[in-house]
Amino acid sequence: MTSTFWLKALEMILALSLLVIVHEFGHYLFARLFGMWVEKYYIFFNPQFSLVRWDPKRRKVEFFVRNPADPNEKKKEKSSEVSAASAKTEPAQPADCAGPTPPQGRPTWRDTIYGIGWVPLGGYCSISGMIDESLNTEQMQQPAKPYEFRSKPAWQRLLVMVGGVLFNFLAAVVIYTGIVYAYGDATLRLTDVTEGMNYCDSAHQLGFQDGDIPLTADGRTLDCLTLENVQAMLGAKTVTVLRNHRDTVSIAIPDNYIFTANKEAENGQPFMNYRFPVVIYQTQARMGAEKAGLRKGDHMLAVGNDTTPSYNEFTAALAKHKNQTVSLRYLRDGKPMETQVEVDGNGKLGILLMKIDKVYNVQVSRYNLLQSIPRGISMGWTQTVTYVKSLKLLFSAEGAKSLGGFGAIGSIFPDEWNWLDFWSITAFLSIILAVMNILPIPALDGGHVLFLLWEIVTRRKPSDKFLEHAQYIGMALLFALLLFANGNDIYRFFFK
Repeated sequence: MTSTFWLKALEMILALSLLVIVHEFGHYLFARLFGMWVEKYYIFFNPQFSLVRWDPKRRKVEFFVRNPADPNEKKKEKSSEVSAASAKTEPAQPADCAGPTPPQGRPTWRDTIYGIGWVPLGGYCSISGMIDESLNTEQMQQPAKPYEFRSKPAWQRLLVMVGGVLFNFLAAVVIYTGIVYAYGDATLRLTDVTEGMNYCDSAHQLGFQDGDIPLTADGRTLDCLTLENVQAMLGAKTVTVLRNHRDTVSIAIPDNYIFTANKEAENGQPFMNYRFPVVIYQTQARMGAEKAGLRKGDHMLAVGNDTTPSYNEFTAALAKHKNQTVSLRYLRDGKPMETQVEVDGNGKLGILLMKIDKVYNVQVSRYNLLQSIPRGISMGWTQTVTYVKSLKLLFSAEGAKSLGGFGAIGSIFPDEWNWLDFWSITAFLSIILAVMNILPIPALDGGHVLFLLWEIVTRRKPSDKFLEHAQYIGMALLFALLLFANGNDIYRFFFK
């Protein structure tokens, strides 16, 4: 496996670990606030054993430790011949072998066992008296304790369940706030992209031409190249573009075209991207560009008989003249120039390109800390609305095929480490995690919220047996979804 694969895997694990910590802390904080006993707080799942286990009450940190035996199982193993009297006098289990011990009075943070599991598929916050992933039905058959989840008012239990989703949204807002504070908010209006956009093959078949500048999607103005605007174009009936800087052209978009565009994007052809003009930033020593006298700021226009308005055309034209000398037309300080240049065996001249913010009119808005907060909130809300709107696409045959698992998540991270890209992707994943968890599916936070809202409205609490069965069904659905999504990744990797 390549170094790129391992870098993407590291980025994904780091991002998801951070988001799981934040999500579970939302549940943990509200549970502690309302006096509930949080038995365990784990990052990643820990079947059979834990990588790290910390018990503050016993002041003990353990590594690669087997999970403590379930006290319910120990109870089953006791001989039926042991009398009640002898059971009362049986010595207590050694503290080092025990699991979480019930608190004396109001629970504190020391009553929780903290750990890191070895299966990086999420994490959990185990709250006493709650039917969750642990499915501890033995505990639910005992009389309710005042520190248990089930003993608290419905509105408190509701806040505990939405805590994870709330904290994921807040995490996205905090990240976006930090991004605009540290980097500013760069805006490149589509009308300022003077060379227009490049489009994928299927877009060409619909009538788009390289160099077209998008104007509207079903009448909605398209200002910048954002995820929201691209989705608006892919889901529209009609898109209008500016062609040759003078003609307005309408292009019909067929139903479900978004799935065709997504498939091409997976194969390295995004629906559209900036058409990048070739402007020299620096020439390399002893190569064709330097020998021909080209210098910083020169804007390439044509190679031989081929006009080259963008980098794609420029490299394709050079490839025709490997190991040859060819005429090159360019602009220098606004004046047309022409020279002869040597092209090497790789179709290169030896130039570094000017960055996009030096070529186009990129406007960067700077914010102080107080100004960054409302901008971060706006960005978080916009991304949330955009993602929620896109969920309807999953409820179709093509949408199901496009569903991806950990491979798809890892693929969106950059090939080289970049903090801006990392935090931008992490913020968006935090929104995805929040939205997916609030869906009304048993075993997800949204399923618990649905049942709690039912209890608040009807003043009738669903039975423990019903909640237990719902949890089983929900976990089965989630497991099937996980297999399907990652199966799609495997299929695409090996067969596509």
